[in-house]
Amino acid sequence: MKSLLFALGFLLSLPAFAQEELELDLSYYLPQDVTYNKNIPTPQDVLDYIPGEWHASHDQILIYMYILAEASPRISIENRGFTYEKRPLVLLTITAEENHENLEQIREQHLSLTKAGSENLDISQMPIVVNQGFSIHGNEASGANAAILAAYHLAAAEGPEIEELLDNTIILFDPVFNPDGLQRFANWANIHKSENINPDPQDREYDEVWPGGRTNHYWFDMNRDWLPVQLPESRARIKTFHKWYPNILTDHHEMGSNSSFFFQPGIPSRTHPLTPALNQELTKEIGTYHAAAFDDIGSLYYTEENYDDFYYGKGSTFPDIQGSIGILFEQGSSRGHAQETDNGILTFPFTIKNQFTAALSTLEAAKKMRVKLLDYQRNFYQNARKEAGKGAYVFGNSKDATSAYKLAEILQRHQVELHEVKEKFSLNGETFEPGSSYLVPKQQRQHRLVEAMFERRTEFQDSLFYDISAWSFPLAFNLDFSSDVAMKYAGEPIDSLTKPTGSAPEKSGYAYLMEWHAFEAPKALNKILNKGLRAKVAMQQFNLGNRNYDYGTIMIPAQNQKMNADEIYNFLKQLSKDTHVEISAADTGLTGGVNLGSNEFRALEPQEVALIVGNGITPYDAGEIWHLFDQQYDMKITKLDLSNFSGADLSRYTDIILPNQWGGKALGEGEAKKLKEWVHDGGTLIGYKNAASWLDKNEFMEIEFKENEVQAKNVTFEQRQDFRGAQGIGGAIFEAKQDRSHPINFGYKNNKIPLFRDTTIFIEADSTSYKNPLQYTEKPLLSGYISEENLELLPGTVPFKHNSMGRGNVILFTDNTNFRAFWYGTNKLLMNAVFFGEEM
Repeated sequence: MKSLLFALGFLLSLPAFAQEELELDLSYYLPQDVTYNKNIPTPQDVLDYIPGEWHASHDQILIYMYILAEASPRISIENRGFTYEKRPLVLLTITAEENHENLEQIREQHLSLTKAGSENLDISQMPIVVNQGFSIHGNEASGANAAILAAYHLAAAEGPEIEELLDNTIILFDPVFNPDGLQRFANWANIHKSENINPDPQDREYDEVWPGGRTNHYWFDMNRDWLPVQLPESRARIKTFHKWYPNILTDHHEMGSNSSFFFQPGIPSRTHPLTPALNQELTKEIGTYHAAAFDDIGSLYYTEENYDDFYYGKGSTFPDIQGSIGILFEQGSSRGHAQETDNGILTFPFTIKNQFTAALSTLEAAKKMRVKLLDYQRNFYQNARKEAGKGAYVFGNSKDATSAYKLAEILQRHQVELHEVKEKFSLNGETFEPGSSYLVPKQQRQHRLVEAMFERRTEFQDSLFYDISAWSFPLAFNLDFSSDVAMKYAGEPIDSLTKPTGSAPEKSGYAYLMEWHAFEAPKALNKILNKGLRAKVAMQQFNLGNRNYDYGTIMIPAQNQKMNADEIYNFLKQLSKDTHVEISAADTGLTGGVNLGSNEFRALEPQEVALIVGNGITPYDAGEIWHLFDQQYDMKITKLDLSNFSGADLSRYTDIILPNQWGGKALGEGEAKKLKEWVHDGGTLIGYKNAASWLDKNEFMEIEFKENEVQAKNVTFEQRQDFRGAQGIGGAIFEAKQDRSHPINFGYKNNKIPLFRDTTIFIEADSTSYKNPLQYTEKPLLSGYISEENLELLPGTVPFKHNSMGRGNVILFTDNTNFRAFWYGTNKLLMNAVFFGEEM
């Protein structure tokens, strides 16, 4: 197979572009005092150009990595899976040839550092493990292009220094964290490259079309997914991390073109309190190696500014809660081949050289600090065990086993020890049952990680955050939770999770009932409606026999359908299995409360949903909605680009979703008029976040906003940005009360819900109470940072608003119900708006 790829590599590496030979040589990048094995193919042998002359595409990088693995006994290569666009997620393991022969033994010995009894290990001869990763943001391409050079150097460099490094180091080398995004950006940069490179920042080369190459296929920022692990690229790299527990993990990025080069540590006051102080001291010591390397080549750099180590979902911070050192590199970006900047003309080769330099200085630090870093990792896990209290955490949802399973799935990906719940028990008014609940012992290797994932924190040393300030997973999944239960409730440890199964119905000649609590109930309803079956939603509670049915229960009559009784039964039986949703049979319409023939059961129609995308729309928010429909609910959604909006036929859509907009100016008067006519004719328009001001301005609904009018008193010029930043809500969790009889809240079993909020949009409640089905409580802060001024404004305001217009509806959410694909607890709010908008 390798030989085939080797031959294929040379065949596919023929130049894709006619070009003149540029004045660039490999010696521009490589250390001057190192000789290289001439039997190892150079990058230009395969690419037919020197790195930096063109932007290497993912397939070119992939081919070169396979060729190096074929040519060098120092390198092995594996494919760990595929992106959404089916690009391989390869990993190179680079070390001395002798180490390759004993790699599994070395790995097992290294893992023993994280286990009990590690104090007896001799680490003096143990190799250090370094995980180097490049370009998780696809349009930050200098990292992945530097990976070409770094891989060549490690494969071909000769002499005692490289031999000493490889003898004592296992390098887990991920050349492209984001293959789909990098491929998109490389194509953009290359198709706009001129023979005479033009550094004018206004040239089209430096201004990608929407959504740009930063994100993956579904427009996710993958550098926020290390903790939630919802994307295939993340799952591959997290599996590698837990397979090895590297001592250092590096994450190569780019920043604004007028910047120089950043390496960690970041701002000291913005380090998460659960991260040991020694972690930051070691990060700073590693930084001295970067500084020396950049001093040698004359490149400007800075540290302890701008960036932080707070959110554990970033690549440079995720390792810090697991005995490793995470390091962020940020290189000022050329965003193409050369660009005018405040520091002169910034060329693509120069950005590559800096990233390559940082890759080598990392390995130099690892070599010199090997024993110190191994000892730190051992002590980290020993101390974690000592800190861990007795007992366990427990989480679950008796009405929605799938959501609890989804969280258990994330924990298991992080090698967290899980147990079944042995028997049903109640605690503080919450019930935990086998099959829908899980128990997590505190006494385990991953104690600190679990604490970081489960904690609620409302006090902070600093008021500014590079990313979100709260991410408590039980709140994100809207689960019943306790942080203090006895291990006596623990059942068997779970080695392999089994997804909850739906309960198939008995055959009925009258009707079938499906409660709306289950996470995948919208998926099931969509399939029912698209199968041509009539279905209705219960606007009131009722009971049948000994069972109570909640608001939002779906009723499928057995009679007067296009399918016969046997076909309906077989379809619903299979549907229950496929969607893990319980469906039950009803043999009578004479139910307690409303009867099944009541007008309080409202007819539902198949939904045709469109999503407005394109220039001006926030791609993250749009991508999360696309991903939710496509991946979680198996529903079609049309992406309507604003560039074609004026000519689009909106009549075919029942719902149109308007995500957040950059600057709130993506849609103008023409779009407003067209959407207003469509709503009047019966459509449901669902807006998010700063769509609020647009909807208000264009008279889709009347909104009374509350404003933070805090004045900058006793604030110096130097402090002005920090003052403004502290008035934002970068991402925190707040409690709202729910009117469960309102269709927006169908499927929720509790009267309160945790909501993720990352805006300062405060909307006054309506004077009519039933128009406020979601309303922030008097003490809403559950976890995260909010300024005192904003916290005074929030209580009693509403995160949801509805307005009828003609035969249609306008719905507004002030905040993201689909945040980063792991905020499962509020996904159903959007689905309720889609399926039940007519019932509001």
